[in-house]
Amino acid sequence: MTRCILRSTLGPLAAFALAATGAGCAAARLHLPTDAGTPVADAARLLDEASAGCRGVRTLQAELAIWGRVGGDKLRGRVIAGFERPSAMRLEAVAPFGPPAFILVSRAGSATLLIPRDSRLLADAPPAEVIEALTGVSLAPDDLLAILAGCVSSDRQATSARAFANGWVGVRVADGTTVYLRPEARGWGIVAGIRGSLTVEYDRGPGLAPSRVRLRVADEAGAVTAELDISLAQVETNTSIDARAFALRAPDQAVPLTLEELRRSGPLGQRR
Repeated sequence: MTRCILRSTLGPLAAFALAATGAGCAAARLHLPTDAGTPVADAARLLDEASAGCRGVRTLQAELAIWGRVGGDKLRGRVIAGFERPSAMRLEAVAPFGPPAFILVSRAGSATLLIPRDSRLLADAPPAEVIEALTGVSLAPDDLLAILAGCVSSDRQATSARAFANGWVGVRVADGTTVYLRPEARGWGIVAGIRGSLTVEYDRGPGLAPSRVRLRVADEAGAVTAELDISLAQVETNTSIDARAFALRAPDQAVPLTLEELRRSGPLGQRR
């Protein structure tokens, strides 16, 4: 029933094999510009052109194959994801057999996480903190939607831009994110971004939407604390999502779960 609520056209999960999306195959890292660059006057126009395919995304549904490392723990899993602006999200981790490994829903800045097999419930938590406990990456639902849609940031206010020796342009937006643009056959395209300690890199399929997203978080000393590689399949944007997808009815006998307990459970709650 949940899958029908989230996406009426969802096909059999068996068709979404990790091998089919290239999961587990190391992708070449992008080399971001290191030179100082030179100022560019038309930052807003360049960002508008590059973000034409993602800035209007208000809903997104996709199947995600996720693998990587958080601290010393390996992470690997499949997630059915749904987002709707503002701030609505559902992430359902697919287990090989039986109920989902977890169901996370969020709306209006409040998140609820259910671990069905243990009947554990985390209620009324900050969404970004729950996502960080599960993945090592702290992102609010709208920020995660912007990244998966291909925009890096939902902020559209370009404040400055610099052109680099490799032909890329870095556009700074009001929230402090730097969005890297690369000239392509169809015009400027968003290829990467830096938002605080998080680096975002994209691979794109035949269309404008990303087929693969790489996230890397580093601490103040530059040591990498989390690396995630996310392949997207069966992506749908700007389609209607039933409001029930963003609500969760907890079992009557659910045992309360704390954020600290969730953090100790490891990425995607895999450590037991």
